[in-house]
Amino acid sequence: MSASVAVHRNIYTEDRFRQTYGTEDQSGGRERLRDRLAQRCSCSQVDYLHLLKKRLPVCSWLPKYKIRKWLLGDIIAGLTVGIVHIPQGMAFALLTSVAPVYGLYTSFFPVVLYMLFGTGHHVSTGTFAVLSLMTGSVVEQLVPIPLALNSSSPEGTEFEAQRIGVASAVAFLSGIMMLCMCGLQLGFLSTYLSEPIVKAFTSAAAFHVTISQLQSMLGLRLPRCAGAFSLFKTLASVMENVPHTNLAELVISLLCLAVLVPVKEVNSRFRERLRTPIPVEIITVIIATGITYAFSLDSKYDIQIVGHIPAGFPKPRLPALEIVPEIAGDTVAITLVAYAVSVSLAMIYADKHGYSIDPNQELLAHGISNTVSSLFTCFPNSATLATTNILESAGGHTQLAGLFTSLVVLIVLLLIGPLFYFLPKTVLACINVTSLRQMFLLFQDLPDLWRISKIDFMVWLVTWLSVVVLNVDLGLAIGVVFSMMTVICRTQRASCSVLGRAANTEIYRSINNHNKCYEVPGVKILAYNGPIYYGNRSFFKADMAQLLGLTPERIRSREKALKAMERREREAISSVEQGVTDSSFSSKNDLFRSEMAEGEVQAVLIDCSSVIFVDVAGARLFIQMCMECQKIGVRIYLANCNESVLKILTSSGLMNYMNPQHIFVTIHDAVVYIQQQREKPPENNTMVWE
Repeated sequence: MSASVAVHRNIYTEDRFRQTYGTEDQSGGRERLRDRLAQRCSCSQVDYLHLLKKRLPVCSWLPKYKIRKWLLGDIIAGLTVGIVHIPQGMAFALLTSVAPVYGLYTSFFPVVLYMLFGTGHHVSTGTFAVLSLMTGSVVEQLVPIPLALNSSSPEGTEFEAQRIGVASAVAFLSGIMMLCMCGLQLGFLSTYLSEPIVKAFTSAAAFHVTISQLQSMLGLRLPRCAGAFSLFKTLASVMENVPHTNLAELVISLLCLAVLVPVKEVNSRFRERLRTPIPVEIITVIIATGITYAFSLDSKYDIQIVGHIPAGFPKPRLPALEIVPEIAGDTVAITLVAYAVSVSLAMIYADKHGYSIDPNQELLAHGISNTVSSLFTCFPNSATLATTNILESAGGHTQLAGLFTSLVVLIVLLLIGPLFYFLPKTVLACINVTSLRQMFLLFQDLPDLWRISKIDFMVWLVTWLSVVVLNVDLGLAIGVVFSMMTVICRTQRASCSVLGRAANTEIYRSINNHNKCYEVPGVKILAYNGPIYYGNRSFFKADMAQLLGLTPERIRSREKALKAMERREREAISSVEQGVTDSSFSSKNDLFRSEMAEGEVQAVLIDCSSVIFVDVAGARLFIQMCMECQKIGVRIYLANCNESVLKILTSSGLMNYMNPQHIFVTIHDAVVYIQQQREKPPENNTMVWE
């Protein structure tokens, strides 16, 4: 069954449509603006409660908490994530080049703060491998520890304090940046880190993490390499020192990998059948600690162990703020990565479970989390891939799961922490490497990405290669710049197409893609699929000149012909006034007009529906085109202009060179008007389309 549509209405120019359907009272808009400003400056009790619930989301979701439906899932998920946080926190502390206990602190304070201020129901915050690696590079540059230094000596304690001071300063500055971004409502900045960039960056960073952990897995004492080509420098250093491998630590690493990898694979493949994943990391930590203590492996085989982990909370203190100028550049990259990863994870699970998040509130939550936790010797933190996935799969429903996660870490900090004294560092290195499984699997997205968008595939590849070959910070910057360049190039080289009309309809489509759409005789309908601004004005002009044949030679010849015709008209008028007529004048002018009408374009109609904005350079180009078309006797018409484009064109003086009545609401309005103008004398023209 086919349906048909018949529409009978007047032809609408933009002016006529605005007069008929537009807003009449402009002063009312100013009054409404004043009212809105006054309303924003006022604060009633209702407004205060709304602001409180918006800025402290726990006041919004906690009163609506469904105890019978959600509590058990939140308890199980929170306890499971807390058990995973303990070994991962200590392991990622090694990536940050600080003592493992600071990883436990970073697994506690941010979790509690995000529970109060965050909007993601299934987001788990804490230590993240990529941020730890980036922060560790800053720490190594500013506070390198000599290889011969004994960590238990007073000098070693002082160096450790300096290192955590630097890491805490990075967290503090990162939090301040996020709070400033929240105040300026800059949550949209995360969009510049597109999905291909984030995935390529995290995948490439996983290689850096893996290579950096090789020395710990082999029992080598090597300085961390920084700067460009750091991955290859580290790999070369490890290969040179392979003969000095500590065989005991190598055996421990192989045994840990033999346990961790298969069990993690089981957790992944049977995640739907398992109520909670097998806590293989904490089991490995407990067994390794017990064996090392029982057989005194640290003294017999010179195995590096974690050492003393103080019980209780650290005293609050300010980070090393005097080094802020030195870490500002690196902190910007850390801040953007932390926020982009956190918001991306929150959005993924929000879409999956049917709720929404506030990107600016996420800035506030992570800003407060980093700023406050830095006062308790924590390093930069964010949402984490592995624990967020575990939290959701274990049945977590709300942020309350973070309370039970923090309780598990709290028990370790207060009671159990000192028992990990004999934990080998090589076990933590193996936990680091095996926790990157999800990041390595991001390569599986490449075939689909190639099929969907070649440009996004190139963004992914360039970002990945830049991060792997150069460095984490520099590679991320190159990926962002390359991604933005692809956007600029696409707007610069936007396509310009000729539209034709589908017979007996008001539908106009590109004649290149629709062979049954035909051009309207004497009218060239052009559509430009992009903005017109200083960056692409030359390309737009070249496309228009090619499609319309606006060559300088043609413009000069047509201009001369028009001037000759006007001169003959003036001579004819003067001859008539003197009583003398030229019998050949009429035939000459009719011949010129007929030649012009048969094969030449008499009107150009530009479809502006895809022109999202125009700047001053683009508006001046429109004026130049109007002048050139006037020289060859061709009129320009516009259709489907949005309000902002029309305002800029009008303000730039385009109406001095173009009739305001030549701007139409739709393409078909303009075509019908042009056809009526050609078929009827101007005095008999009607503005009705039937």
